[in-house]
Order: sequence, then structure tokens, then C-alpha cells
Amino acid sequence: MTQTIKNLSPAEVADALGAGTIHLIDVREPAEFNQVSVEGSLSLPLSQFHPDDLPPPDGKEIVFMCAGGVRSIKAIELTRAYGRDVSAHLAPGIRGWLIEGYPVISA
Repeated sequence: MTQTIKNLSPAEVADALGAGTIHLIDVREPAEFNQVSVEGSLSLPLSQFHPDDLPPPDGKEIVFMCAGGVRSIKAIELTRAYGRDVSAHLAPGIRGWLIEGYPVISA
């Protein structure tokens, strides 16, 4: 049985960040994260990723992000393989976030 992936828009993620209802996990590599990132996101690069490094379940939803949506889906799959129920990602990644004009922290 295939589990559903929740493809969140930049607007949905921005609203959830503002409401404090998500942990935004950026799985891009450190150089990418250091160049541009979303305020409040946590860097956990996919190349070093382990679900044990995620924030503990605290009522907030885990939302993954990357550059364009591919690595974030891989992070969902890896996390599910360890028995953690996650399903959401910023579907267009940081690229979509930037295109829609949301604020970032840049080097």
C-alpha cells in the first residue's frame, strides 16, 4: 500500500511556520543551506540524514524541504522506513519559495 505524500505550497508552509505548528527540516547540503535558507528551518542534510536526528514528536508536524522536492520525498521515505509517520514536504522546494517571494536568510 502506497502512502500519500502531502505536497505543501510555499503559502501553506509560511502560514504553518508563522503559527508554530511545524518543524521545517531542510535536507539540502550545508553549502546550499548556508547560501540561502528559510528562517526557522533546521538543516539535516540528506547525505547524513537519520530519522533519529529529527525533533521529537511534540504535536508539530514534520515538513521536509530541499531545492525542488526530490530529496524531501526521499527523506519522507527514509523516515517512514524507521516507523515515523511523516508525509509532508514543501513541494516546489526553496526554488518555489523564492519564486513566490517569501523571505529567506542569505549569505
